[in-house]
Amino acid sequence: MKVLGFMTGTSLDAVDMAVLETDGEAITAFGPAGERKLSDATRELVLAATHDALKWERGTPEPESFAPAATAVAQEHFEAASSFIEEHGLAWTEFDLIGMHGQTVLHERPNEERIGRTVQLGDAQALADLTGVPVAFDFRTADVAAGGEGAPLAPIYHLARARAGGLEPPAAILNIGGVANVTLIDADGTMVGFDTGPGNGMIDLLMQERGAGRFDAGGKYASVGAVDEAALKAMLAHPYFEAPPPKSLDRYDFSLEPVEALRLEDAAATLVAFTAAGVAKGVAYAPVQPRALIVCGGGRHNPVLMKALEAALPMPVKTAEDLEWRGDSIEAEAFAYLAARTARDLPISFPGTTGVKAAMTGGRIVRPR
Repeated sequence: MKVLGFMTGTSLDAVDMAVLETDGEAITAFGPAGERKLSDATRELVLAATHDALKWERGTPEPESFAPAATAVAQEHFEAASSFIEEHGLAWTEFDLIGMHGQTVLHERPNEERIGRTVQLGDAQALADLTGVPVAFDFRTADVAAGGEGAPLAPIYHLARARAGGLEPPAAILNIGGVANVTLIDADGTMVGFDTGPGNGMIDLLMQERGAGRFDAGGKYASVGAVDEAALKAMLAHPYFEAPPPKSLDRYDFSLEPVEALRLEDAAATLVAFTAAGVAKGVAYAPVQPRALIVCGGGRHNPVLMKALEAALPMPVKTAEDLEWRGDSIEAEAFAYLAARTARDLPISFPGTTGVKAAMTGGRIVRPR
């Protein structure tokens, strides 16, 4: 199948797009990839839905802000892909399938008393109607209903990408988006995947709260700040880090309160150290030390964060580009791959990645009307 995959992360930065040719097992070709920044109007609708989601009580009707945000996300996907397709000389009729993750506005992990909750907004039917192509979506709900974490879902793609690129296990593949998640691949291909802690999300929120922009571009502020060890210790005392994997996070699960009294530069440096320490704690769960940590996602563009990872980890730290992978497109590729697996009724979540009792399928497909 020729599949167009979409990803919009919790950093609310852009619509990422990537084309794969795959049967949901092997990857036979990598098509073009790209991104388009989210419009301010869509960002505001999604932020409103996110704030409402954080206050949404179980058993009550979903917030009214969800529907307009879902419509806007679908329209944003269509407009981004239309420009992308034209730019690369493609046509909608070439595609067998679209994989749309949607915009996460809520993610609550399960506990002993209740199953989790996860919400990704995006009107899949509208996107199918606009494009004329079937759309696979809603990849997390079935896993959560079965008692799983619903995240991360990328590990099965990380395994396929590693095999396609000849990456020799044991290896660790880290994605740093709003939240950081890692896939640990053992020598026999066994996967363990989980969220390690915050990625860029807390740093982004810090910048926005202090009026310093939407993110710390190039690590400008963190590079001249000093890590506050007391604040770092307080954040690392969060019970999440003692919980064994598999486990998952929402970008709002940690508070900025420990760094509120710090000047901006020191707060940014401390949050960078927090992300790196979470990754180090996560990689330590690997039964055999990985040969290398491969870093994907927006966080690898922050040189201060990359240096912090190199200092915190005992193995070489490489970027996706060091392996000739497309570091900004791995998640979009992943949802193209997961869409193909959904179409073929292949499992997308596993005991070692989301905590479900057995490997299970997920996702739904809607067809154009």
